[in-house]
Amino acid sequence: MGGVVKRATLLADGRELIYFDDPGTTLGPDRAIDARDLAPRPETATMRQDVLTGDWVSIAAARQNRAFLPPAELDPLAPQSATNPSEIPSLYDVAVFENKSPSFGPALADATGSAPAASDPPRGLDDLTHLGLGRTRTSVGRTEVVCFSPERTGSFGTQTVTRARTVIEAWADRTAALSALPGIEQVFPFENRGEEIGVTLQHPHGQIYAYPYVTPRTTRLLDSIDRTAPDLFQRILEFEQAGPRVLLRGEHWTAFVPFAARWPLEIHMLPHRHVPDFAALSAEERDELAPLYLRLLRGVDAVYDSPTPYIAAWHQAPVHVGRDTVRLSLQLTSPRRAADKLKFLAGSEAAMGAWIGDIPPEDAAARLRTAIDGPTRSEAPLGAPAPSGETEGRVTL
Repeated sequence: MGGVVKRATLLADGRELIYFDDPGTTLGPDRAIDARDLAPRPETATMRQDVLTGDWVSIAAARQNRAFLPPAELDPLAPQSATNPSEIPSLYDVAVFENKSPSFGPALADATGSAPAASDPPRGLDDLTHLGLGRTRTSVGRTEVVCFSPERTGSFGTQTVTRARTVIEAWADRTAALSALPGIEQVFPFENRGEEIGVTLQHPHGQIYAYPYVTPRTTRLLDSIDRTAPDLFQRILEFEQAGPRVLLRGEHWTAFVPFAARWPLEIHMLPHRHVPDFAALSAEERDELAPLYLRLLRGVDAVYDSPTPYIAAWHQAPVHVGRDTVRLSLQLTSPRRAADKLKFLAGSEAAMGAWIGDIPPEDAAARLRTAIDGPTRSEAPLGAPAPSGETEGRVTL
């Protein structure tokens, strides 16, 4: 694991907690016991099928009880102290634990010894694609919280290269482990950043969802691959590398604003070879990703004079289908279209899924390149004309 040390334990209510120690960490091997008196874990939610679309909706009422913008002294992701009975008993570098208020789980598709068996789990992908009125299944799966740092504020982009590399190892480890659980069909690591996105904790963290189905977005992607070519991702990569929207290009990765970007800020990043998920990345690909991703995120933050809200979504191939065609990719989106303006999804987009882009992707790419490449933050909205020469050249590692 590139010098990263993994240490697994359990929280007081039986949830799994895993510490990932940085290479050369100053932390010792011992970890405190979680001695809190916790209520039993909530019952696993129930999924209901929308017969109009075939989508499954998890009705997870326990999520109403999750923490909402607590004061800094009661940060639930900080190491426990005498006055803060948080979720993590010890000081840590990176920590991953099962969510206290999960959208999926803790039940799994069958008994494994680590979770209860579900009463009415999905019966495979064919069962999930069948349409019918009033269909329900248990929301089997798992949701995990990934704490990037013990610090109370920040994001992935504020971490060191060493810490970013540790998080990448954690993503790879958890992708492999969650993919092996019974009933899991897709694993999704992501980071929500900013209250404008709906973030309820300021602590630098992300999440991982292990779904009991292939998500609607990926189902549409699989259909597109079937209708075009098995090497669709390679074709997209070569198309974008030859165009004006490239932001960063290394030996193993390329980041770009996509040709048909929906959001004011939208960035995709692809590995240069076919890789289905984090677990399949080579050491060299992981090594390059850490500094490149940090540079990209810091550029996103440099567009304006205040941090940029975003969703950084790492799309991975499903566990059992599309492994040879769906490539690991970052899709980062932000609703911020000016220093003091956000894009809201209204009638056409929210109701009909018919998107209208506010900013030409080429203009967004030019301004993002300037932000990535220089220390000066832009005052102009993304849609304003780019300074002369801004569209020329590409930033490379």
